[in-house]
Amino acid sequence: MRQRLRLLAYYAIFWITFMIVIRAVFMLYNHDLSAQLSAGEIVQVFLHGLKMDLSMSGYFLALTSLILTISVFTQSRWLFLVLNSISIFMIVISAIIVVVDIELYRHWGFRLDTTPLFYMAGAETEAMGSVAVSVVIELFLILIALATLAIFVYSVWLGRLLSTLRPPAEKKAFLVFVIATGLMFIPIRGSFTVAPMNPGFVYFHNTKPYANHAALNTVWNFIYSLQRSKERGYPKNFYDNKLTEEYFAALYPNDDSTVHVFTEARPNVVLFIMESFTADVIEPLGGLKGITPNLNQLCAEGILFDSIYSSGDRTDKGIVSVLSGYPAQPQGSIIKYTSKAQKLPYLNHFMRELGYRTSFVYGGDIDFANFRSYLTTCRFDHITADEDFSGDDNNSKWGVHDHIVFNRALQECDTASSPFFKVILSLSSHEPFDVPMTPYIEGQDQESLFLNACHYTDKSVGEFISQAKQKPWWKNTVVIFVADHGHRHPGNKALQAKERFRIPLLMTGGAIKKDSVVHLYGNQTDIANTLLGQLDKPSDAFTFSKNLLSPAARSFSAYFFNNGYGFVAPGKYILYDNTGRQFLETVGATEEDVNISKAYQQKLFLDYNLK
Repeated sequence: MRQRLRLLAYYAIFWITFMIVIRAVFMLYNHDLSAQLSAGEIVQVFLHGLKMDLSMSGYFLALTSLILTISVFTQSRWLFLVLNSISIFMIVISAIIVVVDIELYRHWGFRLDTTPLFYMAGAETEAMGSVAVSVVIELFLILIALATLAIFVYSVWLGRLLSTLRPPAEKKAFLVFVIATGLMFIPIRGSFTVAPMNPGFVYFHNTKPYANHAALNTVWNFIYSLQRSKERGYPKNFYDNKLTEEYFAALYPNDDSTVHVFTEARPNVVLFIMESFTADVIEPLGGLKGITPNLNQLCAEGILFDSIYSSGDRTDKGIVSVLSGYPAQPQGSIIKYTSKAQKLPYLNHFMRELGYRTSFVYGGDIDFANFRSYLTTCRFDHITADEDFSGDDNNSKWGVHDHIVFNRALQECDTASSPFFKVILSLSSHEPFDVPMTPYIEGQDQESLFLNACHYTDKSVGEFISQAKQKPWWKNTVVIFVADHGHRHPGNKALQAKERFRIPLLMTGGAIKKDSVVHLYGNQTDIANTLLGQLDKPSDAFTFSKNLLSPAARSFSAYFFNNGYGFVAPGKYILYDNTGRQFLETVGATEEDVNISKAYQQKLFLDYNLK
């Protein structure tokens, strides 16, 4: 019995050490973010994370203890073979989770959960499409090194001890190991209170989300998200429901008045949704100089909205925000749930009712992230995707380069009957930023590659606009530019930072009356009623959309990152973390402002649950 108890103790040491090591691997890989933590904060990451390390180890040890319990009654050694096989399997699976997590965190800013499972498209995931070959090789080497080292230590230590175990043990050992197995539920649960282990247990920092994220055990977090993925519903009691309705109604006053800026009652509308175009690359918005000279010039030829934020941080969320006027969600994306998505309002439906011929142009895979289902429900008259281009043109990681896609859209405008509504989704400024252009910005670091890709897309925009201005339909056309979401570069901005969500919104074209700048704070969701307001058909079906050109519009914006939200208004900034149930920032905000921000999220929760 002592031999078995000693073995169980060694298993505990092994698994706890393994969990600590994988956290160290995460922090070393993300060394630029780890460097922003003090030595004391790094120690706290490991101390607080130990709670979850013990929980994850408890799961593995409970299984080990159960097998040792059964071994008391048998002479056969097959149980030990099973234990060895299971342990090595768990090492390999854990190592894979760790390696996927360390790279995805750089791009998405949150620890691995079930989100990647929703982005399977064709033969490869979005992550594989975004990661350079050199990075894949690096990750593979880390995987091999981590798994090999762990299996080696396990084999020469635990495996050897296990092989010397003498079956059977004394029968009284049965009761001891039954108790030991039961005791494992203490670290698994993490507390003696009513609340079991959850991500909030390891959150300790009020202002640095990375410190909290680093404290998470990625294996535990992934398994936890698998369990929770079946419960995709949001709390009904985040904030008082009656006050929610009162505050939310005040955010969207019932007023159809608008300042008309279109010269035509029914102009053609071309809507560019620009991949990852953060405001930080647009010079008139305070961005870097020289990256987007064509868009910079266009900002002086139309209506520029200079305080606009994306609702979320992914293309699938941005598409829904723009075309359905519906906010991103703190977890998941409504586009993945067809039964819910089909209950959304659709801007395209309203445009069709107004007599518009509608189309959607994209150079990528239309089956990615459930786009086809969503766009089909939008009822576009025609959808152009990668499969409609020749194989020679379909030669980038994501499909067809922007200049080819924009040229196809231009040709379609030439043959479209007026009025037409055309949506163009770009993709070349998506990682891995492989663009068909002599580098404008030297350097192979991610920021330089991103800025270079933005310059290429801007060049493609310039070519489109230059040719469009020569067309007979230009004088009757409004062109709208907006981003699907922002980007961490330039500056490697934090996941939750408001600067990461600030994006351009520009209305230009031959059918725009004047040039001006609108300072009202707004969101992608506001495009629907802003456009319909110009066509004298705003709709209350777009619950979360205000007319940015209405004198009655409230100046505010809300955005959502992974399980948290930001709320921005003139001189005010509120940042809330749902997992830690804490406000990270409340700059310039009164108690009423905080309550309004809560009401916005609660309204979204209630609306989402009802769909």
